[in-house]
Amino acid sequence: QEMYMTYGHTAIRVQDLARQLDVVFNYGNFDFREGNFYLKFIKGDLEYFVTVVPFGDFVAEYQMQNREIIEQTLNLNQAQKQEVFTVLNQSLLPENRFYTYKFIDRNCTTMANEKLEKALHIKINKVDDKNITYRQLLYPYFDDFFYFKLGINIIFGAKTDEKATQLFLPVELQHSLSKFKLADKALVKETKTLVTQTPEPKRGFSFFNSIYFIITILAFIIFINKKSTNVALFILFGLLGLFLCAVGLYSLHQEVLWNYNALLFNPLFLLLPFLYGKNFRMVYYLSSICLLIYILMMLNKPHIYLMLPFIITIGIQLLRFKKRNWNVAY
Repeated sequence: QEMYMTYGHTAIRVQDLARQLDVVFNYGNFDFREGNFYLKFIKGDLEYFVTVVPFGDFVAEYQMQNREIIEQTLNLNQAQKQEVFTVLNQSLLPENRFYTYKFIDRNCTTMANEKLEKALHIKINKVDDKNITYRQLLYPYFDDFFYFKLGINIIFGAKTDEKATQLFLPVELQHSLSKFKLADKALVKETKTLVTQTPEPKRGFSFFNSIYFIITILAFIIFINKKSTNVALFILFGLLGLFLCAVGLYSLHQEVLWNYNALLFNPLFLLLPFLYGKNFRMVYYLSSICLLIYILMMLNKPHIYLMLPFIITIGIQLLRFKKRNWNVAY
């Protein structure tokens, strides 16, 4: 149910029964109590850190959250195991413990992968499809969470439409390790499920958690066609566009830069309802051109159906504003 858990997690277990050692190195920790947590998360300078926890505690947490644990046992000799353990312990040092989280480029999976590559002197390449975009790769994860899917696709910018060449999801690392050979032998000796997730009851259709609710709201606004409602809608969309531009300038996350959704939710909408004459004509045509460019850009995007109700609504409202201001503007 938590959005940050949606994509899964990667951790490294070290077990030495002779020394009664069984711990998990976890690179996915962050502190909600940190000052300005959400501002730091949005900006992209929030620090994550590594911890070591007993394996039993790790399992208990996942059982409590009804989350599956799949374990891959690596086929390493004693020297390789020791080198991995040494590298993992080095990451616990104060100067190494913290890292700046990046959604695609630096997360729990990339950090675990980095430690394995360093210790074993290898390069683990992604084996999953590299021809789809990051947005296409992430899209199915929110099938049951419409508003998460809508929000993520609105705030994500052009980087997520690049080819998904970076190995950054837990399931991708799992697949890549299963195919990797080290000195002509399979790196993964065994794969097994340690904790089984109890299937949750299948969710029935929810009108309020679907695009049909958005369509109904927008259709109602179009149907009543009241000036105050139309102006309020344009101000709301304009503020959203201003937010997208501000986040792009403020944040260090590459995923939110160059957000072309600001062409749809255009900050110019904040001005349009209050202009007349030549000024209205200039802003109207700029807004219309931006909308046309946005439509052309969206033709090959997987989230076009999510944005289509907004495209249609904004197109209709622009024509209405033109009609109302036509005599004054011309």
